[in-house]
Amino acid sequence: MGGFFGVVCDHDAISDVFFGTDYHSHLGTRRGGMAAYDPKIGLQREIHNIENSPFRTKFEDVFDEMTGFAAIGCISDSDPQPLLVRSQCGTFAICTIGVINNADELITQYLAGSGGHFNVMTGGVVNSTELTAALIGQKDTLTEGIRFAQEAIKGTMSILILRDNGELIAARDRFGRIPVQIGKNEHGYCVSFESFACNKLDYEIEKELGPGEIVRLTADSMEQLSPPGEEMHMCAFLWSYYGYSTSNYEGINVEVMRYRNGEIMAENDAKAGTVYDIDYVSGVPDSGTPHAIGYANKSEVPFSRPFIKYTPTWPRSFMSAKQSDRNRVAKMKQIPVHELIDGKKLLFVDDSIVRGTQLKETVDFLYDNGAKEVHMRSACPPIMYGCKYLNFSRSTSDMDLIARRVILELEGEEGLQYIEEYSDSSTERGQNLRRAICEKLHFKSLEFQSLDGVIKAIGLEPCKLCTYCWNGKE
Repeated sequence: MGGFFGVVCDHDAISDVFFGTDYHSHLGTRRGGMAAYDPKIGLQREIHNIENSPFRTKFEDVFDEMTGFAAIGCISDSDPQPLLVRSQCGTFAICTIGVINNADELITQYLAGSGGHFNVMTGGVVNSTELTAALIGQKDTLTEGIRFAQEAIKGTMSILILRDNGELIAARDRFGRIPVQIGKNEHGYCVSFESFACNKLDYEIEKELGPGEIVRLTADSMEQLSPPGEEMHMCAFLWSYYGYSTSNYEGINVEVMRYRNGEIMAENDAKAGTVYDIDYVSGVPDSGTPHAIGYANKSEVPFSRPFIKYTPTWPRSFMSAKQSDRNRVAKMKQIPVHELIDGKKLLFVDDSIVRGTQLKETVDFLYDNGAKEVHMRSACPPIMYGCKYLNFSRSTSDMDLIARRVILELEGEEGLQYIEEYSDSSTERGQNLRRAICEKLHFKSLEFQSLDGVIKAIGLEPCKLCTYCWNGKE
């Protein structure tokens, strides 16, 4: 995944962009970067690897090394950025969020038509931000180029540009799958993925860009360069999992949505008669916790934290490229509270169940510490399709997904024709799926939030949400 933050103002922008970018660290673990514009120096840039150290430690010297009244920063889970580019559209710094599924096709077309070249990374891979910049540069203006790039790209691409005159150009992806917020204060404007990053730096949200909308920002003005499209498919998983709890998207707060989602799951369990004699309701930390609070409040079963994650020194558990290393780190971070585990019947809520590998480790850890029963609830439906619009998941194949693997084990390839039935707990296939996952992951019981439940908790019209990972539909 990734996130960006930019500022143009009437004073030095480095401090705001440093802290604003750092507030996006939950969205990426590979690269961090900043670029700035100063009239005397011009464009400047720094990029660092943040796999083993957080953004703020790698960029703590940036205040001595960069200056400018306009700057942009990004956290990336893949390619190094921002990049400095010179094209017929001018000289600028650019960073992007998204994924390009037809990169090879676009590269071939570009090389055939231009006779140019790309810098390549290990394995001959072209930086997706450089490819986006190359597409933009095929047109005479940045606005025309951004529109052209977004129409040509199959996937998702939000763009933030810092021009060599200090202007910012911000563009939300064509179908609005991820947010782009515009904040304003008395000194200028900011651009952000996360709304809370604006608020914490004393910017009030002025506007959330619509799908495909493009704006130009100076310290004292905002100009719309291209209006928003009518069609929106915003990622529903943004609220369920990877969006930050304090942010608002399309006016809907993430934490509040997760409380509502947990309440709906508790209501569903009560209607289905699957309420058990539970001692405590708990969340799989951290993103499962607010869903669990909603469940506990509605069910009137006490909320507790039977284990705590030790985070002062351990890196994020999914940072390593190796699954075995991520599992080991996840296990090392879990510190039990024996009084809340030993002999207890526990119901846990997780934000989702993707591969199930780390979740099995967690459940085994609870039983090893004396849990009597461990029940599991997923705050979203079974994930049946790897996302092809955003790169927030490391899954390289649908077969990485535990729900898919179980269907194949139960029924072979033929079973994939009945994915909708397997998602539905009221069907025989749905019950078989849940029973098989319980056996694999050692749950006493398992249920998933329904798709209707997730949509209800978010509160947007279904046609405005992308639910591809659950039902194969945008």
